[in-house]
Amino acid sequence: MNKANGLFAIVTALLVTASVPATAMAAQCGNNAQGFDAWVQDFKQEAAGNGIKSSVLDSAFSNVGYAKATIRADRGQKSFKLSLNQFMQKRGGAAIISRGKKMKAQNAALFSRIEQRYGVPAGPLLAIWGMETGFGGFLGKEHTLSAVATLAYDCRRSAFFTDQLYAALKLVQRGDLSPTARGAAHGEIGQTQFLPANVLKYGVDGDGNGHIDMVRSKADALASTANFLRGHGWSAGGGYQPGEGNFGAIQGWNAASVYQQAIALIGAQIDGG
Repeated sequence: MNKANGLFAIVTALLVTASVPATAMAAQCGNNAQGFDAWVQDFKQEAAGNGIKSSVLDSAFSNVGYAKATIRADRGQKSFKLSLNQFMQKRGGAAIISRGKKMKAQNAALFSRIEQRYGVPAGPLLAIWGMETGFGGFLGKEHTLSAVATLAYDCRRSAFFTDQLYAALKLVQRGDLSPTARGAAHGEIGQTQFLPANVLKYGVDGDGNGHIDMVRSKADALASTANFLRGHGWSAGGGYQPGEGNFGAIQGWNAASVYQQAIALIGAQIDGG
């Protein structure tokens, strides 16, 4: 080995190592339940050194376990392989449109305030709300912290979900997420199913009570969803069908093309387009 190149490689390795957070280097990921409990103990030590209070960690992890249902869901996502018509039938598109029109009328003042502030009309918000949880009717049954912790431990997307776990713990720490909260299989929270990091980034207090409650407050959930879309490029007054300017913001909501098209189609029907 050339000495100059060897020295350069050593220095580079040291710099790279120094730039990696300690949280990314300590807790060892796994692909089954066997090492989960040990991983939790390692992670709690890391988190305590990264600003999460010990009392929060004890409370948050008191009921955390390896979520087999989350792993099954993560390995078996199939609905996005459907055609748009099949997807609309499977997700009850016609029923969402019908009920969405009623919900728009019943919550006219709320949607007017949201559109004034964020530029997002009622249609796409109702499409997302309806498809994600049936307008708040079913938020999911999985223990949120167990789901996120399991995916943080799982080697497939450990780094991404470690960030989500930290975000969830910060929400617990500030009183915006219950340690016993239940939601979707991947840790999505509330009436429009935000991942924890998106709650931190885009969550807003839509009802003015000083907290961001994505579970019990439809105003918080819908305003946060509008803020998310605005943060992904939504422009007031623009169209949101495929090929139009605001469709890119809808693409930011979900990576599946069929889901994006469904939001646009349902939203337009609700908005009367």
